[in-house]
Amino acid sequence: MRYFRYLFIAVVGICLLMVALANRGVVTVRLLPEEMAAYLGQPFSYELPLFLILFGGIVAGLLIGFVWEWFREHKHRVEARVNKRDKEKLQREVKGLKRKSPEAQDDVLALLDDAQGAR
Repeated sequence: MRYFRYLFIAVVGICLLMVALANRGVVTVRLLPEEMAAYLGQPFSYELPLFLILFGGIVAGLLIGFVWEWFREHKHRVEARVNKRDKEKLQREVKGLKRKSPEAQDDVLALLDDAQGAR
């Protein structure tokens, strides 16, 4: 299974390298419309290779997706934490009850002790 993972990573790396080599052309990226940039006095435009724009978009999409899922799963993490706390509390309670009641006692002796306790 480890070799399949390495093979997959190698194939993805080769594909990314081919995309980068095929898209080396320089493009102008403007962060604001020209009128707004003129009003602010800053052009806010950069010239970057196209593959950087593509890879940046992929990374930004992944980050937005991860953050979105983290917020969406918040209620599940809280519920799991509460359930874990309850489970630990119940385990401590069971251990305490086991210490109070002798387990090694024979059933017949337990019946006799109950009969003597009733007198």
